[in-house]
Amino acid sequence: MSVEPLWRSGAMAAAMRAVVQGSLPEAITGLSIDSRTVAPGEAYFAIKGDVHDGHAFVEAALKAGAALAVVETAQAASFAGAPLLVVDDVLAGLVELAHAARARLNGQVIAVTGSVGKTSTKEALLHVLGAQGKTHASTASFNNHWGVPLSLARCPADAKFAIAEVGMNHAGEIRALVRMVRPHVAIITTVEPVHLEFFTGIEAIADAKAEIFESLESNGSVVLNRDNAQFGRLQARARELGISRIVSFGADKASDARLVDLSLHATCSAVHADILGREVTYKLGMPGRHMAMNSLAVLAASALVGADLARAALSLSQIGPAAGRGVRRRLDVSSGEAILIDESYNANPASMAAALNVLGQAPVGPRGRRIAMLGDMLELGPSGPALHGGLIEAIKANRIDLVYCCGPLMRNLWDALSTGKRGGYAESAAALETQAVAAIRAGDAIMVKGSLGSKMKTIVNALEKRFPGKAALDDAAV
Repeated sequence: MSVEPLWRSGAMAAAMRAVVQGSLPEAITGLSIDSRTVAPGEAYFAIKGDVHDGHAFVEAALKAGAALAVVETAQAASFAGAPLLVVDDVLAGLVELAHAARARLNGQVIAVTGSVGKTSTKEALLHVLGAQGKTHASTASFNNHWGVPLSLARCPADAKFAIAEVGMNHAGEIRALVRMVRPHVAIITTVEPVHLEFFTGIEAIADAKAEIFESLESNGSVVLNRDNAQFGRLQARARELGISRIVSFGADKASDARLVDLSLHATCSAVHADILGREVTYKLGMPGRHMAMNSLAVLAASALVGADLARAALSLSQIGPAAGRGVRRRLDVSSGEAILIDESYNANPASMAAALNVLGQAPVGPRGRRIAMLGDMLELGPSGPALHGGLIEAIKANRIDLVYCCGPLMRNLWDALSTGKRGGYAESAAALETQAVAAIRAGDAIMVKGSLGSKMKTIVNALEKRFPGKAALDDAAV
């Protein structure tokens, strides 16, 4: 049986109102914006990025087997004879294709946003729903002005479920993105003081997150965190827009998806919950209270789009953290092993506190220590110094033995630490690398975290290179 292509070139041309140049193949198997990874049969979009202009790589993409390239009118003459779809603006053309993809889709669509937990919630939904029907979701953290349309345009027409992660750091961004997505269910995981550099306060952040309600499908549902201080504000905005199905999740007794009991373990959790009136008990394959709370949203949304709740809960035992978001690795050190928890992908005050809580649950050996290696949290504006210094409370509460800090903002935490908890300080991750590698001994549990711009992956790479090991297994019995 032949597999239906993702797109037919004629349909793509019509959706983008593109001019055809050269001879195009009928079937397009996928879409790419990276000439280094484009696969044979895919369409290559020559998007102009912040650093590179994709038009510089059109020839490389075609040589790699791309079926055609989408280029702008002003540069089409440079590729005479090549199979092209020519548009005035390549990114705008991709957006038009995303709208067409959404229009042909008959499946249920879920949009996920929030200050913390967007990607892990999206990945959990992908795993849970993928076990019950053909499911499409955005790759990695493709949640911005090019990531959302690319992900949506990649969605197969016959998908039963589609999940879109929607991000922002300025007001108005979600509004434009969700206009493409038009979800049946919209989730806001939480609202926290993130991107404060671009907002007047947390209420403004909540208002920006609430833009996800504006293009909700008729009779759609929203899923909100009742434990969050902004719940009332978000609920009021949803009602203002005429949304009647507002589902709350949390430990609050009034929650529609309610946490009844939680047992936290080093690498997983045992959860007892009431989801829309049905009691379920399940193992969650990721540690941390924050993960358990977001699993309530996952199950609520799954039920709302028609998935089997019992099967969805069972599937949660098999999920694991995404790269840079809590992946564990055993490090082979002298006379034993240490555990590395890689949280290097990104950070904000809420996710930093959650990661420190997970480190506090991590087991250590007889002489082992819980060590936090922390880089700056960015885009916090004038509140940045105080928010970094305020991490001292989470350090104390979670029995963290040693803290290594890097970056000018983390200097505020370093100054707040007692002498006994000070491991080392440097101005950058690269400068901290030598100290970090020298610190590790058998029995330690090390967590590395910082904003992406802090480049804490440098520390992770250095530790893995110096102490080759293996992926840590789930040892917890629940």
